[in-house]
Amino acid sequence: MSMQMNVQTGQIDSNNLKVLEDQLNYESLMTKKFSHYANSCTDTELKNLCQQSSQKHKQHYNELLNYLNSH
Repeated sequence: MSMQMNVQTGQIDSNNLKVLEDQLNYESLMTKKFSHYANSCTDTELKNLCQQSSQKHKQHYNELLNYLNSH
């Protein structure tokens, strides 16, 4: 996906802001879901996998947020 920005102002256009907002919401939801799954698991291997997935989605969320904050 290519982000288009106003070259003069460095601002992200409204369509791309909507895409980023949707992706932030998705990453937040997946972080919460995998965390919930991890807390519900009794199998250690599956619990660890869910925890890793939750952390990965949290990392993605933070990277997107940092991207937005830098523009």
